[in-house]
Amino acid sequence: MDFNNTQAIYLQIADYVSDQILMKKWLPDEKIPSVRELAMSLEVNPNTVMRSYEYLQNQNIIYTKRGMGYFVNNDAAELLNKLKKEQFLSEELPIFFHKMYIMGIELSDLNTAFEKFKQHNKEITK
Repeated sequence: MDFNNTQAIYLQIADYVSDQILMKKWLPDEKIPSVRELAMSLEVNPNTVMRSYEYLQNQNIIYTKRGMGYFVNNDAAELLNKLKKEQFLSEELPIFFHKMYIMGIELSDLNTAFEKFKQHNKEITK
């Protein structure tokens, strides 16, 4: 995983975990990788992954079973979808619209590019 400098690493790991849930790679009530396993695969300190898991647990995305590890909450995908949509609409979309406005790009200009993007991603996830 490539980390960027614009966001704390534990939040980037939380986003990674969230993406796995939203892409249905990690299903409801399914055990997710242990802190050590994920830390090794992402090449980060286990304390960083632990902080990510605690963050997601506080948001009711994952939960622990004592002695067994972390699991995906039943309604995690719905919660994540709601949270990510709210964040996108309030934080990212205004920046995107500003860039479109100053470059003179219309929404209709994006339709073809978005359709190509969706088609490409369907092929990747198969």
